Amino acid sequence: MTRIPLVLATRNEGKTEEIRALLADYPVEIKNLTDFGPTPTIEEDGETFEDNAVKKARFIAKILGLPALADDSGLMVEALGNGPGVRSARYAGEGATDAENNAKLLGELEDVENRNAAFACVIAIAVPWGPALIYEGRCEGAITKEPAGSEGFGYDPVFYYPPLQKTFAQLSTREKNQVSHRGQALRQLRDEFDKVLVWLRQRLVESGWQWLEE
Repeated sequence: MTRIPLVLATRNEGKTEEIRALLADYPVEIKNLTDFGPTPTIEEDGETFEDNAVKKARFIAKILGLPALADDSGLMVEALGNGPGVRSARYAGEGATDAENNAKLLGELEDVENRNAAFACVIAIAVPWGPALIYEGRCEGAITKEPAGSEGFGYDPVFYYPPLQKTFAQLSTREKNQVSHRGQALRQLRDEFDKVLVWLRQRLVESGWQWLEE
């Protein structure tokens, strides 16, 4: 069976290998932006995670002429009106480090009792035209009083996951992937990937990729 190309809108090799492993049993060829040289920067200015994920996937699909997958994720804190949300990576300003973002968050919540929070992730798959496929994951937790743990990245040291009684930064990669927002979204994608392949083939054939009919 002909393998369908799928470009990940990332240069992160760790993320790429994770998705390759997840979809290893399917006739799909996973590539990322490193395989295509320089590409324009995508401004993530959407109001929701879905806005940004779809924008990135469609943009890469259009400039490369191939199906593309993109994700967007972030932290939503109840007491902050579900902020920082789509601004999670730049909460303390453009170019802010993880430590600076965490410090600002803990400062904002210093005298706040309600520390309920959730991580959310949206994955989008798009072709150069038409609608996109959307997969979502969400993980509920709470913000700690101080960082704990040395694993992970981003807000992991301050995001406490009650079922395991640890922060995300205290979990192994395997433990985190089993419960995380991104892990949930990826499993949802994997569980429906037979349908995704049918959807991709139909749209690629419609665009003139007749060799996919073999």
